[in-house]
Order: sequence, then structure tokens, then C-alpha cells
Amino acid sequence: MAYRLGVDVGGTFTDLLLLNEATGDFWRHKTPSTPHDSSVGVMTGVNAVCEKAGVKPSDVDVFLHGTTVATNAVLEGKGARVGLVTTEGYHQVMQIARSLVPGGLAAWIIWPKPEPLAKLEDTVEIKGRIDAVGKEVRPLDEVDVRAQLTKLKGQGVEAVTIALMNAYLNGSHERRVAELAAEILPGVLVSLSHEVLPEMQEYERTLTTVANASVRPVVSKYVKNLRDKLRGLDMQGRIALLRSDGGLMSSEKSEEHPVSLLMSGPAGGVTGALWVARNSGLKNILTLDVGGTSTDVALIENGEPRRVRTTDVGHLTVRASSLDVKTVGAGGGSIAKVPELTRALRVGPESAGAAPGPAAYGKGGTAPTVTDANVVLGYLPEDLLGGAFKLDREAARTAVQTIADALGIDLYEAARGIIDIVNENMFGALRMISVQQGYDPRDFALMGFGGAGPLHVNAVAKLMGSWPAVSPVSPGVLCALGDATTRMRTETARSYSKRLSAATEAEVLGLFGEMDAQIRDTLKADGVADAEIETRFEIDVRYHGQAFEVPMHVTLDSLKDGGLQRLAAAFDEEHRRRFTFNMDAEHELVNLRAVAMGKVQEIPSLEIEKGDGDPSRAKIRDHEVWADGGMKPAAIYDRSKLRAGDRVPGPAIITEMDSTTLVLPDCEAVVDAYGVILINPVSEG
Repeated sequence: MAYRLGVDVGGTFTDLLLLNEATGDFWRHKTPSTPHDSSVGVMTGVNAVCEKAGVKPSDVDVFLHGTTVATNAVLEGKGARVGLVTTEGYHQVMQIARSLVPGGLAAWIIWPKPEPLAKLEDTVEIKGRIDAVGKEVRPLDEVDVRAQLTKLKGQGVEAVTIALMNAYLNGSHERRVAELAAEILPGVLVSLSHEVLPEMQEYERTLTTVANASVRPVVSKYVKNLRDKLRGLDMQGRIALLRSDGGLMSSEKSEEHPVSLLMSGPAGGVTGALWVARNSGLKNILTLDVGGTSTDVALIENGEPRRVRTTDVGHLTVRASSLDVKTVGAGGGSIAKVPELTRALRVGPESAGAAPGPAAYGKGGTAPTVTDANVVLGYLPEDLLGGAFKLDREAARTAVQTIADALGIDLYEAARGIIDIVNENMFGALRMISVQQGYDPRDFALMGFGGAGPLHVNAVAKLMGSWPAVSPVSPGVLCALGDATTRMRTETARSYSKRLSAATEAEVLGLFGEMDAQIRDTLKADGVADAEIETRFEIDVRYHGQAFEVPMHVTLDSLKDGGLQRLAAAFDEEHRRRFTFNMDAEHELVNLRAVAMGKVQEIPSLEIEKGDGDPSRAKIRDHEVWADGGMKPAAIYDRSKLRAGDRVPGPAIITEMDSTTLVLPDCEAVVDAYGVILINPVSEG
């Protein structure tokens, strides 16, 4: 039998999901993460989940992994010391950067400019020049190049970036410098800008390549270590890592281009949501991935997640495709406080984390958190993780009482205030990826996952007007499911930079043909059969004079016989949808992009036993929750005993091993054929 193993490493837990491709059966496992070395927790989980399934690690054909190793290296400043080789005259390219300062007008005064990943003292210039059409103006001075590389060696750099003027058109100079670097700095990893980002705009290309070089030693060490350990278990199948754009790349490729992994972690949840949505017949979805520290949100339209051309991690913005995921500091561990200055309740972004964690965890935490407020209100029962984890209700009440005393209000009002604020924070993030992008959230369902997503999804759906509120099966390990069900992906780009009047369909089609062959060869080298490869094409379009562009999807057939004029009309329509206006200026084609994807994993989803609509067989006990200003009678249900078609009236709590779903008053939950819970208002149901 063929098995796929998805592994997602979070800050608190490492989630694993083992999938039988033939039958759709799956086994899940959660194990504590090991921040000092993520591979330790991964290997513990691999052995445990294989034991549960009664299979050997050697039976796993494909190992798929979402990781935050690259992300953490950037956020924690633990990347390698990077030496930067630039063209003569470009010594301060990283320091000059762009004149964009985040925030309002005051940011110009108070914003601390981040330290570039490649320091000025670790930047060298070399003699030699390629012009704007890719021709050599001055040859490389190899004596000078050797001298500059020797200087970097003396600086003790751990990685090297070579980013030369106009290298995206002609990379011959960069390749020769790399050959000399291999001779002078043996063992030091070298990143070339024309390979990492073959697009114009010197700063963006340089910054992205420097970021790639910075995390490359860290990621390479982790990936090699993990691969060696898996091979030590006789796991001979393919090992792939999740890219920021929701696709997969081979472990070997990830060592060369780790900049594509910066949003690997959040991408798993979005790809998992896609798999659930396809089975449940949902095409438009807003995702709500709520963890212990933060909430990630994304938008899926017509079965396709929204992607952007940049990846943001902290203050770093690089030119690499990623899913359009927004993150806010709102999670189960977010700490509530009442500052002395304002006397107004605030929640987050500070988090109690896993240690000591919320007060209810009984690990020494005393700060009031979102989890504690949910416990006080009765939304979280005392037993979690199938009874393996007990919550301390009295400790939660004591913690939240400090907020009630500071505000001079009732305990339950204080707890409800904490929940209302964290829900509003999630609501704000969702508006950023829907309303602010020109989408009406009422046209979308809202899917909550992660450990705390189903606990908040009903309330946030009411704020958004997004129905149904969806709680997938095993929401706590949905990111691992996403890792296990996604497909191989790679892309390449070329700068074109021509006004529409100067461009021709034949020229664009010719370039796309070359790019198509290139990316197909890349996937075939990773073991994907040519017949299973699907290619898609994009053109970045803007009005002449604009400083930004909009990616437009095209097909090769659509570009024939006046296709560029049709592309311009489609761009006008999309520009008006996004920004409410069009410009009286000529269109300009900026970049061409080709994307190759492997076969979609058609893994069956198991249908559950059909019920009669009565959920009483799954009822655990009567319960009470605080709602509408007072305690209301409710019930707690065991999700594993619910059947297809069962209808659970709110208020109710539905528990499972890895999460808890809250159904509010005046709402009703219906279980679909695959066990997915769909919550709708009673009045609209």
C-alpha cells in the first residue's frame, strides 16, 4: 500500500498525519515540539504515528513537511553572516533600499530601520559590467574578483550572495564569480541572483538573494540532518518540503532555494482547507487558523488560494511567491491586560506560550489568557486531548478575576470582554484579506482550524457574515493534512518590460515555450512524470508610469490572435475591481512567469455512517455556558460519535482529541457526509 506522511512543526506541538492513499484511512498524532532541534520531535512523532497505524517507516512512500526553520532564523536573527558581491558602484544597495517606511507619518521619526542581512563591511564591489540588454560592456577583472573574495574570506562570512547589475538578462559574470568563490571559499554556500530571482529591479533581486543566502546554511543543516535520520529508519521514499506558495519542493531543492520556505508553516493549513473544501462542495472560503500565539487568515476563491508576489516575515519583504496569509497576535495564549495609562482592556500580542502557558494549564502560569476566558465561560470543558489533558478551572477564574477587578466589572463580563476583543482582532485580519482586497466576505464560508479555530469560528462568522462556519475533521492537525495532500510545484520568471504597442504575441509565446521546457525539466528531475505535469502562465501588467503591477493569469491559446489586447481589457477590469478606477495610459508588460505543478493527489475522503438527525447518541453530559448576559443550558457532544445528517442545536460544545467546536445560541451545526461540521444561523438555516 502507498502511504503519505504529513508533518507540521509548530511552536508548541508537532502534528503528524499518516494517510493511506488507496483507502483514505488516516492516523494522527501530536507530540511536543523540540525547538532546540525540530528533527528530534519529528522523529519521535514518526515512530509513534507509524506504530499507531501498524506500519513501518519504510512503508512510507512520501514524506511531506511544513517547517518554520527558515522563518525562525529570520525572526530570531540567527541567519548566517552573508558576504555580498555587487557590481562596482553598487556598494550600498542594501543600505539605500527603498524609501518606504511602514506606518503613518510619525513612523518617519520613530521607525528604527532594520539592519540589512548583508552588512556594509561584508559587501564588496567588483569590476565588470553587463548592460540593460544583456551584453557585456566590460569583462570581469578576475584579479580584482579574487582580491575581493579573499577579503570576504578574511571577514569570516558563512554564506555568499552574488548579485550583479543586469544579471537577470545574462548570468555569465555571476557564474564565473561563483566558480572563483568555490576555489577561494571552499565549503561556503553561494547564492546567485539570476537563479534565485531572474527579474529586474536591483534592490529586490539583491535582497531576495541575500535572504536566501542568510537562511541557507541553517536550512541545509536541518534538512540534511532530518533526511539522514529518516533514511536511518529505512524510509527510502521521496522527501519534500512545503513552499510558501502552497506547493512542494524536493528536500534537495529546498537546500538551494530556502527563501521559498519562509511561509512554509502557514501554507499547510491553507492547502489542508482546500482538500476539505473540495470534498464538502465549498468553493469560496476564508480560513481562520488559530494557534496558541497567533492567528493566520487567508482567502480561497473558486477553489484557488490567493497568492502574492512577496513574502513578509517581520520587517523583511522578499520577492518570492507565497499564499496571501495575514497574521495577527491573537491566539489561545494571548495575554489580557489593563494598562494603567488607558484603563482599557487589551488582548495580545504578548503570549503565555507553552511554558508556563495559560493559568488553566496548571504549569505555573498566572497571567489571564484567551484560553482562561474560554474556560471561565464554559466554552472549554475541563478535559482536553481525549481526557489526557485536564484544565484547572479555578486557576482560570483566579487569573481572569484580576481583569474583572481592574475594570470593576463581573468575572463573566471580563471573560466575555476578552473573547470579544480577540474575536475582533481576528475579524480585522480577515477584513484585510477580503474587504480591503475588494471581496465581499458574505460570499465566503469561514473555516476554523488549528487548536482553537473551531472555538472561535462561529462568533467570527457572525461578525463577518460568512456562512457556514466550518469545523473540519481533525482541525488541530489540518496543517499536517495539508502537507500530506499538496503537490509538487516550481516556477520561473523573466523580465520583459515592454509597452503593449511594442510587444507581440509571437514573442511572448516563444518565451513562454522556453520557460515551460525549463520548469518541466525541473519537476522531472524531482521524479514527477511528464504526463502528470500541469503548467500555468502569468503576465505582470501595469499602466505605463505605475510602480507596481498586477499578475494576470493567461493560457497559451488565449494569447493567440489578439490575445494581448484581450489581456489588457482583463487587466482594466481587475484594476477597477481592486482599486475602483482605471488610468488613461498605455499598458505595459513587466514580467512573464511560468508555474509547473505535479499531479493533484486524489485521495478519497471517508464518508461516515449516516444518522437520523438526532445527535443524542453522541451526548456526553449537560453543561452550562455564559451567553447573552447569563448562564445558559447547553450540552457537550463527542464528535467521534456524531453521524452524517445529525443536527446539533446551540449552545453546544463538540469535543474531539485535538480541538473543541463551539456552537452559539441561535445557531445550529449540521454534520455532512464526511464528518465536517457546518454551522449556520437558525433563522437562515
